[in-house]
Amino acid sequence: MKNWLKSVISIKNWQVKTKVTTIIVLVALIACTVLAFMKPSQAEMEAQASPQMQKWIERDQTLERKRVTTTYNNMIVINYISFSTSGANGVTEKYVGFAGQIHDATEGAWETTGQMVNYTYRMLGVGENLMHGAKLTILLTVLSIILGVILGIILALGKIAKNPILRNLSSAYIFFFRGTPLLIQLFVVYFTVPGVCGFAWKSLFPGDPEAVYKGAFVAALIAFALNSGAYCAEIVRAAIQSIDKGQAEAAKALGMSYGQTMRKIIIPQSIRRMVPPICNEFIMILKDVSLIFAISLMDITTISKTIMTAEGSYLVFIPALVIYLIITAFFTYIFNKVEKKFSVYE
Repeated sequence: MKNWLKSVISIKNWQVKTKVTTIIVLVALIACTVLAFMKPSQAEMEAQASPQMQKWIERDQTLERKRVTTTYNNMIVINYISFSTSGANGVTEKYVGFAGQIHDATEGAWETTGQMVNYTYRMLGVGENLMHGAKLTILLTVLSIILGVILGIILALGKIAKNPILRNLSSAYIFFFRGTPLLIQLFVVYFTVPGVCGFAWKSLFPGDPEAVYKGAFVAALIAFALNSGAYCAEIVRAAIQSIDKGQAEAAKALGMSYGQTMRKIIIPQSIRRMVPPICNEFIMILKDVSLIFAISLMDITTISKTIMTAEGSYLVFIPALVIYLIITAFFTYIFNKVEKKFSVYE
């Protein structure tokens, strides 16, 4: 009776939490939609420039060399625009558009708000290709973990194989990549391997204006996949060996081969045990991707450091932290749902 009451209370609490969460999400979506419609347009923001700045902008349209640099950032519910002139006596004007109003962002709280919008926009890589900002961070993490899991399965099967050569090779690989720093592995792949083999990563993309960045991305992907493969191998091995040996013996008694036993009996059951640690490995790789600043790939960390160096503002690291936190929270939420679905105790 007590257990039944606890189950009923638990279900009701879960339903209340779900309703509250749904209401909060709906209110947030409605608020964002309203603010997005109220947000000033780009033309309205550009019209805020002073008469002198407007003259310089009009003059630039007839000249090859531009004097005024215009930066416009659109962040759905808020936008930001800045006008800056070159030269020793350069002039800068900044404006923030929010809730139907346009505010001067040259000083005070609106200046800080404008900086945050500008920094966040640049780190997210809005308007850029996949080789920029948050998109690069997520793309590299997802591809690394996919390749790492595939490699990890191969290594795990090799480590528990009866063949001593396969077992020793797999064990040596896992020991090496788990026992050396990821940053050094990245340097070896990016610098040492091309130096020894006599090629450049950018040569993989001849004629591409972004060949340097794409080559660096390939090198980073290889380094992270090799490293993740070693950790995933131990996760897969532990999951496989946690399955009761009696099931393998029963499969053998039924005439099933080793490959059939692993493919049809052992691995399907061990998947449930692999999910939580692999999800954790994904989060670890997501944060470790920040190391690619060392090879000048423009992820969130590299862009924030570049902004800090150029503008001398340490505020840039605040939106960087928030972006990482949001990305981590999003994937953690998804992984929690996946873990519940594949829970061993269901």
